[in-house]
Amino acid sequence: MSECKSIEEVRENINRIDREMVELISQRSRYVEQAAKFKKTTQDVKAPSRVEEVISKVRGIAVEHDLDPDIVEKIYRMMISCFIDYEMKIHKR
Repeated sequence: MSECKSIEEVRENINRIDREMVELISQRSRYVEQAAKFKKTTQDVKAPSRVEEVISKVRGIAVEHDLDPDIVEKIYRMMISCFIDYEMKIHKR
């Protein structure tokens, strides 16, 4: 990461990162779709122990990258909640 010389440069980099993040979320979504095929019950979809496992993992990754783990946890809890809702729709089909 380089030091930006203007707010425009900061915004360009943020825009680039946003694009990359959306692409990665899209990839994650496709794996969620596949996971839904293997789950038989609503409890399998909600999988609270798996949620906590993921949260613990990403908090550790945040620390490794000198990022406040609370920020990452909040983002992931929201994302996981959205994906659970999405997976529930798939599961009901």
